[in-house]
Formats: sequence, structure tokens, C-alpha cells
Amino acid sequence: MLQRRKVIGVMGSGRDEYREWVIPLARWIAEHGYDLLTGAGEGVMRVAAEAFVAVPGRRGVSIGIVPGELVDGVYKPRPGYPNPSVELPVFTHLPLSGNQGQEVMSRNHLNVLTAHAIVVLPGGPGTASEAALAVRYRKPTLLFGPEREFRRFPELLERTESLERVCDWLLGTVR
Repeated sequence: MLQRRKVIGVMGSGRDEYREWVIPLARWIAEHGYDLLTGAGEGVMRVAAEAFVAVPGRRGVSIGIVPGELVDGVYKPRPGYPNPSVELPVFTHLPLSGNQGQEVMSRNHLNVLTAHAIVVLPGGPGTASEAALAVRYRKPTLLFGPEREFRRFPELLERTESLERVCDWLLGTVR
């Protein structure tokens, strides 16, 4: 029987890195044989991909969903995408993000729908829209980081500052 790969989405700020939260999480994902999915950009996305690919002997792949668009009939990814640690870029024609992150033309839908489970770190409107889409699509999702950073995120999502809680949750969620 064919086994589907297990993909963990790590969503977060495209500017801020939250290294103390992201690096141990991404390493844990790699060490446990999962694939990593991010939005392929900077900030949390880049740090997660870098930490993930740096794990020796990992079996998983760093996947990035790349925003882009057709301009005069020519495909153009958003400048700066994908970051260098994305091993499998998925190029999309979907340009919207940020405040427009829940719109039909946003790659955030692919980020959420592709992952088996999602760990959301602090971020702005685009990250909050990914959390809202996760609720809409009933994807297992956990908010990880300082609780004060999640004031504008869906109330029903569990919040934790504990990497141990995130890891236990992932082991129980992604089978």
C-alpha cells in the first residue's frame, strides 16, 4: 500500500524570524521524518526551511508554495521567492497575501490544504488569514509562540509557548 508523505505546515511572519521558536521546531520536524511546508518567503518561512534542511540524514523535503502572477503572458514569481532553502518550490499564479490572504487568488489556501497539520507562529494579517483558513478547512492547527502575539487570531485555536506541547500534539495528530 502506498504511504502518503506527512506534511507539517509552519506559518508565520514574512519579516520577523522568531528564531528561538522556529529553529527547534523545524529541526524536530526534520528529525521525525516529516516534510516541511512554508510559504517560501522570508522571516519565519526562511528560518524554518534553513533549520530543516540543515538536519543531517533527514528524510523529509522542504516544500514552499510560491506566490506569482502572469504579467503580459509571462509567469513571474514574487521577487525574493522562493528562499534558497526551499527544495521543492510549488510555483503558483496566486499573487494575493497579507490582508487579502483569504481571497480566492491567495496561495494561503494551498498552504493550508496541503499540510496534514499546521503550526502557526506569530505574524501579521497574512498569517492570521492562514489560521482563519485552517479553521474554515478544519485543518489541525496549533498556535506556537508568545500568547500576546495571537490576539487577532481565531479564539478557538489552542495557544502554547511550549515546544514539548507542540511536539506531543504533532505526534498525536499526524499519523
